[in-house]
Amino acid sequence: MERQDLLRKIPKVDELLGLPPLASLAEELPAGMARDAVREVLEELRQQALSGGLEALPGSMELAASAAKRARRTALPSLRPAINGTGVTLHTNLGRACLSRKAAEAVAAVARGYSTLEYDVENGCRGSRHSHIESLLASVTGSEAAMVVNNNAAAVLLMLSAIGKGGEVVASRGELVEIGGSFRIPEIMTQCGCTLREVGATNKTHLRDYEAAIGPETRALLRVHTSNYRIVGFSEQVPLAALAELGQKYGLPVIEDLGSGSLADLTSFGIHDEPTVQQSVKAGVDLISFSGDKLLGGPQAGLILGKKSYIDQLKKHPLARAVRVDKMTLAALRETLCAYLDPARAREEIPVLSMLSAPPHVLHGRAALLCQRLQDAGCPAQVVETEGQVGGGSCPTQTIPSWAVAVQPEGLTPDGLEEALRKREIPIIGRISKGQYLLDVRTLAEADFPTIEQAVREVVQ
Repeated sequence: MERQDLLRKIPKVDELLGLPPLASLAEELPAGMARDAVREVLEELRQQALSGGLEALPGSMELAASAAKRARRTALPSLRPAINGTGVTLHTNLGRACLSRKAAEAVAAVARGYSTLEYDVENGCRGSRHSHIESLLASVTGSEAAMVVNNNAAAVLLMLSAIGKGGEVVASRGELVEIGGSFRIPEIMTQCGCTLREVGATNKTHLRDYEAAIGPETRALLRVHTSNYRIVGFSEQVPLAALAELGQKYGLPVIEDLGSGSLADLTSFGIHDEPTVQQSVKAGVDLISFSGDKLLGGPQAGLILGKKSYIDQLKKHPLARAVRVDKMTLAALRETLCAYLDPARAREEIPVLSMLSAPPHVLHGRAALLCQRLQDAGCPAQVVETEGQVGGGSCPTQTIPSWAVAVQPEGLTPDGLEEALRKREIPIIGRISKGQYLLDVRTLAEADFPTIEQAVREVVQ
């Protein structure tokens, strides 16, 4: 009888929907979401009553508040802003490069209404979406021509399909990379209708190896920058200029998949062995591709530049339409490239560059500020030295000295703290190192500090 009494006293759906915690959601959430949440809460209540696990019925206000919380959680988009405290600047899982303020504003401007994506306002006729960045990219890099596709994998696919299909493409064994998502150079060659001609050994490839492999079926020489791993020790790679000269000798294009694609010399940041796009252009490479959302610091895109005759071939290829970029990508990319016209401006405006170039004393000061805020919130914390990473498959052998805040709340393990902060409405992603939960300030903005403080305050209470 007690179970039946409990079941009879469970409130109706509409009764709860009229209470303040749920009534206030009418303008926030899609129609029906609050109702579904109430039904789920009440159904769980019924199951508890039937199983004998419910001794007393919660009050209607409590049930309404529980349903409102569930509805808000359900309404959260799976793709939403997050706070990166990992110290990995180009964190692939967290969206890689953060856009500059100007790039983000440019995206919003063209997204809100119509735009001149493919309209030539001077002549009043159809234009080309390539025109928005081609001359700018050529100016920044020194290349003859350029185009943009939706990512670097698509760029490689297009180049090999347009240039190498039906013939052999010569590549070094030490450069047959696999990137995320099982994108492997040998398999992409097959997909593009090319025959891979491997030369050299894993650790050493000489110019004579490339030359010996050239035959009547050869369509191109391929160079792949090993941006996500390094071969060290007894190793050797053919200089780009020498490979380009060999291609010219035999009338063959040299194609380079540069991967990360930095437009800035990173040695002053303490980051070494990462070639720039300008170096490849100067070496005489015919076609170069690289990512937009890695070291460039822009949106996801695949940038292709090089000799005009080859770029024109790519633009006319049927695959070019399938991998083309949209107006928002072009808007963000243009603003990003404009910053590179002035190196000092680029370092200041582009988040990736400003993060990588942040001096130790600035990072230490930022860490001290965050630490003090967390201590004021009642959470034990201390400033510690640490090391971050560039990430995004870039600079695989290098770490970057940094400063972090070790958060050590009483009664909560590092794993428990990590989970609690990760599951917030705005996820806070840190890392656990040597038994400590760390928030590396290299990848944090001071604007993130109030959110972190409030989250930690709620977690430790």
